[in-house]
Amino acid sequence: MKLVQLSLLAITALSLNAAADEPKTAPQPVRTILERHDQSGVAGKEIVIGTAALPAGSSIGFHTHPGDEAGYVLKGPLILKVQGQPDRTLKTGESFFNPRGTVHSVVPGPGAEAMAVSSWIIDKGQPLATPVPATP
Repeated sequence: MKLVQLSLLAITALSLNAAADEPKTAPQPVRTILERHDQSGVAGKEIVIGTAALPAGSSIGFHTHPGDEAGYVLKGPLILKVQGQPDRTLKTGESFFNPRGTVHSVVPGPGAEAMAVSSWIIDKGQPLATPVPATP
């Protein structure tokens, strides 16, 4: 009986150590498309509305859109990074605009979570976002 208890104790200890040694995955942003509509009177264009929720420590990597983006910060701070420009820290209630093809990224402020809602007018049939490698 004592041998069984020691064995169970050893297995439990090994399991706990293994779990502690597993790499922790970084928090991931959650993108949600709320609506998508053809733009009336403009052939080949569509309007997309969506949100991005960014847990603390997450990021949406550098990317572009095949059209213009207008966004509003629902919960900040949110840091907008545009290649070739200084970072911009946006507070709750502030807005931003990214013209077609602008290489940009967003991250929540240090230790914070953030959320934004955006509208895009994009070329119909194109992916909403295309990843772009970051440049120093």
